[in-house]
Amino acid sequence: MNKVILMGRLTRDPEVRYSQGDNPLAIARYTLAVDRRFKRDGEATADFISCVAFGKQAEHTEKYYRQGLKVTISGRIQTGSYTNKDGVKVYTTEVVVEEQEFAESKAASDANAGSFHQAAPAPAPVSDAGDGFMNIPDGIDEELPFN
Repeated sequence: MNKVILMGRLTRDPEVRYSQGDNPLAIARYTLAVDRRFKRDGEATADFISCVAFGKQAEHTEKYYRQGLKVTISGRIQTGSYTNKDGVKVYTTEVVVEEQEFAESKAASDANAGSFHQAAPAPAPVSDAGDGFMNIPDGIDEELPFN
């Protein structure tokens, strides 16, 4: 089974292109900065994961996604290779997005625009979210006993 789930912030605005032909297909590419669970020498580290979305997902990306936005995606890892103009074989790894959604409120996202490592002001917990779960504010991880 090939399934990946990630939560991170866009490192820059997505790049969206359309295929040529009778039915142009939107193709969106972006990179997510995904914080690692453990810190090295007291400093947070992140992995930078290349993502690609197609069709309706790509159109949604083009319309709503911007640098600094926190999103959750699920999809599959795809590897490939090509030969660059210098004749060197380059290997690629990216996540083909199957589902994507916002991972924070618009207000928190606006507070983080342009900086994906800056802590956002913690939103007040909402207990009647309709699904029976309470929202846990960002940055509270250090205070949870089961980290």
